[in-house]
Amino acid sequence: MTTALITGATAGIGAAFARRLAAEGHNLVLVARDTERLREQATELHDRHGIEAEVLPADLSLDDGIAAVEARLSDRLHSVDLLVNNAGFGNKGRYLDVPMADELAMLKVHCEAVLRLTSAAAAGMKERGRGGVVNVASVAAFVPRGTYGASKAWVVQFTQGAAKDLAGSGVRLMALCPGFVRTEFHQRAGMGTGNIPGWMWLDADKLVAAALADLARGKSVSVPDPRYKALMGLVKVTPRGLLGGVTSKTGRKYGPQ
Repeated sequence: MTTALITGATAGIGAAFARRLAAEGHNLVLVARDTERLREQATELHDRHGIEAEVLPADLSLDDGIAAVEARLSDRLHSVDLLVNNAGFGNKGRYLDVPMADELAMLKVHCEAVLRLTSAAAAGMKERGRGGVVNVASVAAFVPRGTYGASKAWVVQFTQGAAKDLAGSGVRLMALCPGFVRTEFHQRAGMGTGNIPGWMWLDADKLVAAALADLARGKSVSVPDPRYKALMGLVKVTPRGLLGGVTSKTGRKYGPQ
């Protein structure tokens, strides 16, 4: 049986990855900050699917938290075959309204943790000649929308570059770029969602199924829904000056500020 490590595993996209992979027979290492929720999740997945679910409490906005997950990924005796870097959050407020400490914490989780954990996992995977990494980004990576979008753009660029460097090694890397997904993300950030059109919402379980299919196909970037594929096609042909104004207005209305 193979083992998958998932960060931000207790809710939303991370929990959907855990459900799907457990159902497919993968053992799991579940990473999040809330120890009690992790234990409840691990017990449920073990009882339902008969897999082993290891609990690893860690706060990826702290060096100690990142180091703990790095150590688990570097364990050659209990190797990890699939890493899902899903942990992340949004800050409510425009640029200069958000405290600098919160902005830096976001960069720590979205960028530094992704770099360090991907590197720790990929080194062992390259030695074994097989493995996969899914780095969860966002369609916000493709539009100019402050620190959140910038951090997710970094995830996409880093993942694409690393995937190219590891081509032929047996290690697959993919940036997953969803749109709005029904999770705890907006609630935790204190963002209202009542004004987001229904057609923009994605189902987390369907999203994960499409993402894993794209990873199997060898894609380095996945936008796993026709609606958002169409929107990103429009983004590519829209002048950057106009795009900045449009995304600034819609970002304040719908997304992380």
